[in-house]
Amino acid sequence: MTSSSNSLPMAHSAPIGIFDSGIGGLSVLRHIHQNLPSEDLLYFADSAYAPYGDKSEAAISARTLAVTEFLLQAGAKALVVACNTATTAAIKAVRAAYPALPVIGIEPGLKPAAAQTRSKIVGVLATKATLISTRLLGLQEEISAATGVRFELQPCVGLVDQIEKGELRSPQTALLVRRYIAPLLEKGVDTLVLGCTHYPFVRPLIEDIVRELSSTTIAIIDTGDAVSRQLAKVLREKDLLQQQARAGGVTAFASGSQSVLKTTFANLLQLHPPVSQVAAIALPEGIS
Repeated sequence: MTSSSNSLPMAHSAPIGIFDSGIGGLSVLRHIHQNLPSEDLLYFADSAYAPYGDKSEAAISARTLAVTEFLLQAGAKALVVACNTATTAAIKAVRAAYPALPVIGIEPGLKPAAAQTRSKIVGVLATKATLISTRLLGLQEEISAATGVRFELQPCVGLVDQIEKGELRSPQTALLVRRYIAPLLEKGVDTLVLGCTHYPFVRPLIEDIVRELSSTTIAIIDTGDAVSRQLAKVLREKDLLQQQARAGGVTAFASGSQSVLKTTFANLLQLHPPVSQVAAIALPEGIS
């Protein structure tokens, strides 16, 4: 399994590629932009194919490989898979296809949640595809065996769609959040894991509903900052960190609506990067 991109030179000044099935990965980009301010960033929002959560692992893997190749052709020196579903379904395939490429994935923060919980009951909010993945189920079993923590897994069908539409506080979004959180609180969870990179954008709504439904303090775990720190560590180890003290830029690509991504950057991050429409991308030659 080979690609011409495997031989592309990776320089300190090359950008970092970040992608998600839509706008959710912007919650990770926000941390990377804050923690590595000198780095140039490329963001790919694959909104035309969102949500990934209702697709097969094979389809997600094929799409992830195609987006990876696109970002490599754009010059990326490293890849951040800023999507829990794509990480669980496809990160092994990406690493096998591009062994020289630094690849950082994201997964629900079960370990920090297990360390923080007092009741030993943790709620995990994620897409159905993430929650049934072998990767997550294995991690859950491993941590439960070591700590005695019980994880209550809650698929949040439709929540990504609401966030993609920009409905962060609409009555319909609030109805979904309440429907998914209430049963977890009834089971005694004192820690909630945001197991999808879209969900931090409705964290204020989640916090409001938690306060409405429970008198107990509930911890909320978002792993975006941990991803940015791991990225910095890997780039440092491979001598790929940007060497110049400068303000890094952001360039964005969208398989879906260009205008929606521009508006989302402005509204959620107060950033105004150029956004290019990508009509179609295909798997690189030799990868199937």
